[in-house]
Amino acid sequence: MLEGKTAIVTGGAQGIGMAITRKLVGEGARVMFADMDASAAEVALAEFGNQASAHVADLLDESTPQALVDATVQRFGSPDIIVNNAGFHWDAALHKMTDKQWQAMLDIHMTVPFRLLRAAAPHMFAAAKSDAQAGREVMRKVVNVSSLAASFGNVGASNYSAAKAGLIGMSKALAKEWGPHKINVNVAAFGIIQTRFGQPQSEQNRIKIGGEEIQMGVPDKILEAIGINAEDAKSTTADDLYRPREIQSIPLGRAGHIDEAADLVYFLCSPLSDYVTGQVMAASGGLMGGMI
Repeated sequence: MLEGKTAIVTGGAQGIGMAITRKLVGEGARVMFADMDASAAEVALAEFGNQASAHVADLLDESTPQALVDATVQRFGSPDIIVNNAGFHWDAALHKMTDKQWQAMLDIHMTVPFRLLRAAAPHMFAAAKSDAQAGREVMRKVVNVSSLAASFGNVGASNYSAAKAGLIGMSKALAKEWGPHKINVNVAAFGIIQTRFGQPQSEQNRIKIGGEEIQMGVPDKILEAIGINAEDAKSTTADDLYRPREIQSIPLGRAGHIDEAADLVYFLCSPLSDYVTGQVMAASGGLMGGMI
């Protein structure tokens, strides 16, 4: 359904982003994915061949979003689809949170999408103008990835929750601004999807961003609160990383798989959603409250 379309996916070489890239490529799109992990990008390129290309860079560098759009246009042409998926969390109780932790969440979850969409706008608008002059309607797509934490909050994640809520507000405003240009702007909000970020905190579960080493994962006491034995979770092998755990507080009884998250994003990228804009759609297994 996406044959001939050009897509940009941020954070597209790992986890949910990799699943999104794989889904869009499988549906015929040419995908430029951004990721800061060169080795992960190399693995992804080996799978996708000429239908995808990688832009390895730190999205927090203010020059990267423009460079990403420029590379996409040069390689595949003007973008038809943009998925702002890249992100991470840097948790702390608010009274112990540093300015750097607070700002990092606003930067990756709000400022990076803003810069990327601003850079892409001239290309998408020009394509829409050309379509209008030819008497055809072609819908282009923006999907911004948020979280249930935007609506319900999450313990230790006031920065993340605020940033994801801000992304929703930006998306709703953009749906009104860009609707006349035949661009659908929607939000995919995820509940508990099984990724490396949902693993227990450990020395192995760390990332380096902007010169900072950041502890990923969920504290043991929070895992226990949602019915997961933290010690059992720590013994998870690499092969089991994305296998959804049983979680009784979720109506469907388990966490979501990365492919299920990608399916929602695909729907919002496809012609199936051509009359859907300004909406927040959840993939949460029926979870309708806080994350814990």
